[in-house]
Amino acid sequence: MIIYCHSTLTESLRNTLTDALSPKHEIHFHAQLASDADAENIFQKADFILGNPPVSWFENVSQNLKFWQLDSAGFDQYASISLPDQVKVANMGNWFARPCAETIVGGVLALYRGLDSLILLQQKSEWVGAKLRADLRILHGQNAIILGAGTIGQAVNDILKGFGSSTHLHARTSPDATLRSREELFNELPHADLVINTLPGTAVKFADADFFKTIKKGAVYASVGRGSTTDEQALIEALNTGHLDGAVLDVTEVEPLPEDNPLWNMKNVLLTQHTGGGRSDEHLGKVDLFLNNIFAIENGSDIFDQINLGKGY
Repeated sequence: MIIYCHSTLTESLRNTLTDALSPKHEIHFHAQLASDADAENIFQKADFILGNPPVSWFENVSQNLKFWQLDSAGFDQYASISLPDQVKVANMGNWFARPCAETIVGGVLALYRGLDSLILLQQKSEWVGAKLRADLRILHGQNAIILGAGTIGQAVNDILKGFGSSTHLHARTSPDATLRSREELFNELPHADLVINTLPGTAVKFADADFFKTIKKGAVYASVGRGSTTDEQALIEALNTGHLDGAVLDVTEVEPLPEDNPLWNMKNVLLTQHTGGGRSDEHLGKVDLFLNNIFAIENGSDIFDQINLGKGY
């Protein structure tokens, strides 16, 4: 069995994979191969793949391929590729769900409690204190809509409930959703103090101009889904006119965010620069899940965190 690892792993984690899988499996690490051409050649023979190889490589995917473990939660770029019927695919959605949720809720809390302003004041050794108090909010009692009911959306929901927020999940098919159609969502938007977007990339510009016009004046919008799901110009317009009170964005339409993008200089915007899924042991999680899924496949069991590339979840 040939394993191709496109992920960048430490020597310790490479040894973990090798110790767990060899000599039954022949393992090749991208970082140890002489060139991308050599790596692609191994990729085209692989039975198992770990990581996010270039999309173009999948034009000549191995017919022996059994399993592919992405090392990310998102996979928009792979939506159009075609794989042999027997190939199972998994992502890191569950592993990254909690840190993504904590990042986006943490950003909202920072905005609500004025921490963004206080940090800037601290850098200038400027004491304002009492003047800020009247503008501060709390999460308790806020009416929140969560777009998407996947692993990240569910984690956001759990955290917000812990703070005492009233929550509504929007998703077409999830049994946990309370809002299923765009019509139902738009009926609730005028009452939402907070909207958190966790949608996959298939929902292109879901949060559009009509969306932001319908949302409650003074609401806060946050996004930890894909950058393509927000119409950025419509968002900027809603912020500039004061219709929205602020935004927290872990993702943007273009990354890195261009230097001339207005979002950089908007005082009511927090940018977390796609760090949402970050955690000190994130690479260990990739290796553990990859190993568990290989063992599951070889034992005829169901894999963990299986996804459908075409459906986007």
